[in-house]
Amino acid sequence: MDLHIVLVEPEIPQNTGNIARTCGALGADLHLVHPLGFSTSDRYLKRAGLDYWHLLKVHHHDSLQAFLNDYGNENLYLVSKKAPLRYDHISYPDRLFLLFGKETAGLPEEMLKMHRDTTVRIPMVAEARSLNLSNAVAIMAYEAYRQHDFPGLMEKGGLD
Repeated sequence: MDLHIVLVEPEIPQNTGNIARTCGALGADLHLVHPLGFSTSDRYLKRAGLDYWHLLKVHHHDSLQAFLNDYGNENLYLVSKKAPLRYDHISYPDRLFLLFGKETAGLPEEMLKMHRDTTVRIPMVAEARSLNLSNAVAIMAYEAYRQHDFPGLMEKGGLD
């Protein structure tokens, strides 16, 4: 599995740190699309990522357009509460880019419309505004790995 988590203009360092930890546990790449709402030297970012930073590749992009110029639209799935499709009704490819918008605004609406067939949502009650970004990333990332039978991940724990 070649998973890439793409955070578009993330604002909260603790969320990004937690996401980095998830990426490290999966061996996924993390893409940070600028501008960021924090410094990458932020102590909260480093603390939330614990000692997992060496387990992942972090890519920085000056803008969403710069990311798209580098990687294109292939295998690109957007995550939004506005999406028409449930995340678990999609078969994800082996090479996958999951895009998440910033905490306060999500992804641009015009982008969601352009990618309607590959924009997915995580179900929640109508009254809920959103899930925490790091929780949404974890749900999506583990669903993609589950669909591919968790390649490269430990099969058993330490209890025998």
